[in-house]
Amino acid sequence: MKNPYEQLYIYNFDGVPILDRLVESDERFLGTWVEEDTSFIFFSAQASSLVEHVKTENPRISLVETYEMSCEQWHGDKIEPYFVEEFCIAPPWDRPEKGTKPGTREILLDPGVVFGTGRHQTTEDCLTLIHRLCTRESIGTVLDIGTGTGLLSLGAAALGCDRVLACDFNLLAVKTTLKNICLNRFEDRILAFQAKGEEVICLPCDLLVANIHYDVMQHLIEHPSFLEKKYFILSGLLNSETAKIMAALAQKKVHVIERRCPDGIWNTILGKRV
Repeated sequence: MKNPYEQLYIYNFDGVPILDRLVESDERFLGTWVEEDTSFIFFSAQASSLVEHVKTENPRISLVETYEMSCEQWHGDKIEPYFVEEFCIAPPWDRPEKGTKPGTREILLDPGVVFGTGRHQTTEDCLTLIHRLCTRESIGTVLDIGTGTGLLSLGAAALGCDRVLACDFNLLAVKTTLKNICLNRFEDRILAFQAKGEEVICLPCDLLVANIHYDVMQHLIEHPSFLEKKYFILSGLLNSETAKIMAALAQKKVHVIERRCPDGIWNTILGKRV
């Protein structure tokens, strides 16, 4: 299998176009990333004629800029196998054939064009803490808010969690997670769907995982349902933001088990209800 993202052609629009079957069925089409009133349409090869079609079908929006770059430039990292705890996380086109230790759990991760290969410090710290909890405690259900590519949900399912809810507000992230669920054959364990964190925090679970922006995090921990979670992992926080979250947690009936910040920049908090 070949890396389908070796070269990316990205078309930035000042609105969100409606794409028809002509575009979405084209083998070069990789997806659309939407950020409020801005969108980026990704192709694996030059697609000027299709972009002209999109402009014709969506006359109220315009093309702002075109980018051409490698997948490594887009992700800011190499897409290659790596290890976290007993996991080997590998793209489906580059699976290690030799050298993996006995007992290694393989997770296939196709990052698509969603930001993140899984190598960010917060992602690795979350996966480490998920591994610790799931190998020492009985964790049956997990709520993963801001799932991205679905890696943390995949890790929880690989460790035996029976039901994992993986949500993200970005539709392309959800589609990428769905692809990774199928790659790992976890359709019976993981449900991926589009939603805001504030809308799903009320869902019951043994473990809440939220690797998200502080602007969302500060509201989640104030929701009454937050204290119904047995364990929580909060991540994606800079030092100043972490200080605010820690101060808020100190006013609640929770116990912070660990605060991780190995790079001195990004923080991850593991805690439990008391």
